[in-house]
Amino acid sequence: MMVNLEEKLQGLKASGKKGLIVYITAGYPDYRATLEAVLAMEKEGADVVEIGIPFSDPIADGPVIQKAATLALKAGATTIKSIQLIKEIRKQSAIPLVVMTYVNSIIGYGMEKFIAAFAEAGINGLIVPDLPIEESPLLENICNKEGVSLIQLIAPTSTTNRIHNISQKAQGFLYCVSNTGVTGVRNIDYSQIGSVIATARQATEIPMAIGFGIGSPEGAAGAAQYADAVIVGSAILEKLTTEGVTGVRTLVRSIRKRLDEESGYCEDSSKSK
Repeated sequence: MMVNLEEKLQGLKASGKKGLIVYITAGYPDYRATLEAVLAMEKEGADVVEIGIPFSDPIADGPVIQKAATLALKAGATTIKSIQLIKEIRKQSAIPLVVMTYVNSIIGYGMEKFIAAFAEAGINGLIVPDLPIEESPLLENICNKEGVSLIQLIAPTSTTNRIHNISQKAQGFLYCVSNTGVTGVRNIDYSQIGSVIATARQATEIPMAIGFGIGSPEGAAGAAQYADAVIVGSAILEKLTTEGVTGVRTLVRSIRKRLDEESGYCEDSSKSK
């Protein structure tokens, strides 16, 4: 049975365990590798998998994810094939799945058709980084009808009023962007987004996940001080490129271990500090 996204992250929060959300581009380097990587990441301790649908103009993504999307498209990736990928994952896994894409892709495919097809395939949530809160009703009713959480984003530049408005509409988890740049591994002072998260927590109890910039166990541990979960993307694709699924497996295992050490979580007692 498919696991509910928000219940999964709320359960982790209650147990003292930090959530690990991992990103991968559908069809990079091919769909078989994507499927193998998703199953490997789940086995090594990932809690949620975010699957990016290749798009020609991914404005929120840095060079690593842009390159992966470009190569996936050149290799023949399509929305229909990505829907089939979700179905293949669902045959073997109940892990929460979130699709990340851009609004033009959804409109071009047909909004109701797109969301219904991915929902039927087995996704739990949808991230559309270029859809501002003011335009979210465009997809919100369809997502609600299909049982798909429409994930909202906040950033260090979000004003207090905007943080409250976004938080109150948040579903699944709140995606907290760590900095004003695009995705990609780098050193980041997470205290800046930490203060934004503190403001958001005044408006909602929904789990908070920090993304953008996290590429190592140490980086994940630093971000996890401020959030309930961390999101790792570019580093996963870099490992997939250079070391294949084996490299991805090793990276996820090391981040999982570091997060558990940082939070004092252990399987037997669920919480030791």
